[in-house]
Amino acid sequence: MSDAPHAVPGSTVAGSAPLLSVRGVTLAFGPKVIQRDLSFDVRRGSIFALMGGSGCGKSTVLKSMVGLLRPRAGKIVVEGDDYWSGSETRRAETGRRFGVLFQSAALWSGLTVGQNVALPMQMFTKLDEATIRRLVKVKLGLVDLAEAIDMAPSALSGGMRKRAGLARALSLDPDILFFDEPSAGLDPITSRRLDDLILNLRDGLGATIIIVSHELPSLFAIADDGVFLDGQSKTAIAHGAPTALRESCAHPHVRAFMRRERLDTEGKDRMQ
Repeated sequence: MSDAPHAVPGSTVAGSAPLLSVRGVTLAFGPKVIQRDLSFDVRRGSIFALMGGSGCGKSTVLKSMVGLLRPRAGKIVVEGDDYWSGSETRRAETGRRFGVLFQSAALWSGLTVGQNVALPMQMFTKLDEATIRRLVKVKLGLVDLAEAIDMAPSALSGGMRKRAGLARALSLDPDILFFDEPSAGLDPITSRRLDDLILNLRDGLGATIIIVSHELPSLFAIADDGVFLDGQSKTAIAHGAPTALRESCAHPHVRAFMRRERLDTEGKDRMQ
């Protein structure tokens, strides 16, 4: 697997266009550049990982992909449509194809679990309340949380809140699911169950999943493609499946991260 920046080996299925493409994207807050000149493709049906150390800009890249942060330069293309160059109405239409699970789950505390899941349907569809209630039960059933429909978010464990947030992300039957650190704060057993759930949703619903994570066991278990973002050079320094980067990437920073090794001052890898 190549570790050259901007190379995207194996990131599209032969003969098919990518579902989502990032082309020459630079993200910045004022004079502070977070990531520059990013280019990669996400193929339909993949679980694509945004990888890298803390503070490298993974979540910032995800925010730009879901429409929360306009790039300083470059474009994000969803099935041929340049997301940020279109009208606000067009971006809203494209955004309804997205489902987002934020790191904190971001459930409204004043609503029940079922009401949280129902909210996108109430905002963006003309379905009647009885139909919405039925669909909410279906979405919660997908994440094994049907019994929590009338519970308050505060009554849920951390893992249950993540699953409730995932049910809400599924509310509008999205083509692309975005997960920001879904395993953060979870114990290993709960994290593994969430990994299994993500795989089942990909396989059962055919969704494309883009995940931000620094949890290596989860990345190795579920991701089949990805990009490694470097906080020093502020760009992508490797592309490929996490397992392939762990085994064969020549870049010392990537290898050290993927193998949980320490990089000494001479650039040589050393086990912690």
